[in-house]
Amino acid sequence: MVHFQEDEEHLKSDFMNFSQLLDSQGLEGALGFLNSRTPHRFTGIYQYSGEVLANLALFDGVVGGLVKGDDFPMETTYCALVQHQPSKTMEFHDITTEDRLTRNEKSPVVSYCGVLISDEQGQPFGTLCHFDVNRCQERVSDIPLLQKAAQLLYRYFVSQESSR
Repeated sequence: MVHFQEDEEHLKSDFMNFSQLLDSQGLEGALGFLNSRTPHRFTGIYQYSGEVLANLALFDGVVGGLVKGDDFPMETTYCALVQHQPSKTMEFHDITTEDRLTRNEKSPVVSYCGVLISDEQGQPFGTLCHFDVNRCQERVSDIPLLQKAAQLLYRYFVSQESSR
């Protein structure tokens, strides 16, 4: 596991790398970069769509690229809870030992790190998250970079929608 610095200078540099990869390689390059920084197998973008959490993009660290992700009923996901957290973030390394949350028996996810993607007015759009069906080692949080990336991803999806 590579350890990353989390000071403001490194965060700015990492965000610039993410932004450049999104511009030059699209979602695969950008999500691949985020995934390379985490012990979680998956890095995904999900959109709130009524009672469904719709997968927009999913990077599989084992496959080394984008894969087709499934949509899920909202009540079965941890992503659905992110929008209700005061911080608009959620992170746990092992749900089976987590005191703050009750394990969702309908979800195979054991480790999760996610942030809210919202519009400029703060209206929820979805989540950007890392997750795994196995326990992941504890490390410095990815939350700060994911929060910055989420803002850019919202603008990315709006621009993609308007160009259709």
